[in-house]
Amino acid sequence: MSFREKVQRRWMEADTLVCVGLDPDLERITRALSAAGDRAASGSLGEALFTFNRRIIEATADLAAVFKPQIAHYAACGEEGLRALRHTIRWVHEHHPDVPVILDAKRNDIGSTAERYAVEVFDRYGADAVTVSPYLGGDSLAPFLERADRSVFVLCRTSNPGARDLQDLPVAPEGTPLYQVVARLAAGEWNTHGNVGLVMGATYPEELRAVRDLVGDMPFLVPGVGAQGGDVAAAVRSGQDSRGAGLLINSSRGILYASAGADFAEAARRAAGELREAINVWRREG
Repeated sequence: MSFREKVQRRWMEADTLVCVGLDPDLERITRALSAAGDRAASGSLGEALFTFNRRIIEATADLAAVFKPQIAHYAACGEEGLRALRHTIRWVHEHHPDVPVILDAKRNDIGSTAERYAVEVFDRYGADAVTVSPYLGGDSLAPFLERADRSVFVLCRTSNPGARDLQDLPVAPEGTPLYQVVARLAAGEWNTHGNVGLVMGATYPEELRAVRDLVGDMPFLVPGVGAQGGDVAAAVRSGQDSRGAGLLINSSRGILYASAGADFAEAARRAAGELREAINVWRREG
């Protein structure tokens, strides 16, 4: 199945819009593994990263619509970290093949370099989807978009405060905000394979609603709830599609580090379950 087909199944059959972000902090995970008496705490860096991820995955897989590792958290740890990333994605595919993986890499370049980035995320790491930046134009996205069985989430209206510096700039002649121009391109000429989604921050619910009105039932990856201050209710009310789905609402720190103790995996499961329930309350009432 394609990424889109897998996600639609998770939305409906597993009744979940939760995206579990896998952004490991080595100090925190070592503390949690030590508290749990796991030998990986005193092993190699790569072993600690993978063991922590595996325990989080096993605790939350039935509650997750997708898993989303952020590549910088692994690359900063060197080759052992990138090896742990590959092992993590392979583990999900082998043990939970119904749950797809988005690699949060925000890649973008032109020509052969863009092609190499597509090989990196889809072939080297085996991701089902990737985040990309659109600001070099459609040709820079083509190597990603050509993979019709994979999906591409285009940065549109991001969750950070500085997003307004560029994304709200009016574009002549109509004065349309730049993020809405990106949304229209993503929903139109870039979406020939039906495999494009948008990254829409939960911290800007009015913009989230405006883009939903523009693009219809495209999938949205929604960061910004929890530590960044985004409101779950507002995100769901503003961003859900015509079927009460269409969202992948990400939580990373709020799930991964729900406990620093021996019960870190159980606490992660509780946090993921609470997020799913909070989302689903507003899906039903929306």
